[in-house]
Amino acid sequence: MPDIIKHRIAEGEHQRLEFKFEVSDFRKIARTLVAFSNTNGGSLLIGVKDNGAIAGVRSEEEYFMIDGAARIYCKPEVAFKVREWQADGKKILEIIIEEGKSKPYMARDELDRWVAYVRQGDQNFKASKIMLKVWERRSAGTTTTIRFRQAERELLSYLENNNNVTISKFRRIAGLSLPEAEETLVGFSMLGLITMEYTSNAVMFRLAEGYIEIIRQYKIK
Repeated sequence: MPDIIKHRIAEGEHQRLEFKFEVSDFRKIARTLVAFSNTNGGSLLIGVKDNGAIAGVRSEEEYFMIDGAARIYCKPEVAFKVREWQADGKKILEIIIEEGKSKPYMARDELDRWVAYVRQGDQNFKASKIMLKVWERRSAGTTTTIRFRQAERELLSYLENNNNVTISKFRRIAGLSLPEAEETLVGFSMLGLITMEYTSNAVMFRLAEGYIEIIRQYKIK
């Protein structure tokens, strides 16, 4: 059993795994809980330092901090499971979060605002306005229809020849207003034509794998 958890720690932090030496801030832990819920789920290993060193859980207070964060600092409440591991004579607490079914999950920030986060790689990012609209429409069961005008075709053409595009770049290419550009990107996201990639200062949109089959399905070209 110790070998199993050590192997997972050796993988390092990634999309579905984060280390925490200790839990001392409700808001910070809530961000990770909602980010996992809004993305593909994941696990928090409490008692493991950022560099993978096993420090162990120091008190039962860690569980109550997680529980408080999930109930009071997440909206809707984030459900989680707990598993205990022993390695090098120390206890590690694994907090297991499944991908949520009631997106968006939001965390309360320092100004008591509710903010949605997503997980990409080993980082949590604020969810983009486009993603929030996608969740809203999926939750409402909204049917997506797109009229493939010149702007939509220009977006497809640009992405077929470039790795990604920002919303501001797309606006310049297509000559659209911000609401028009957002509407197009939401529609493309709903259809599965594009995916979002977060960086420290921008959200990039790129063609999704298998987009050609989607184009054929909807007879876009």
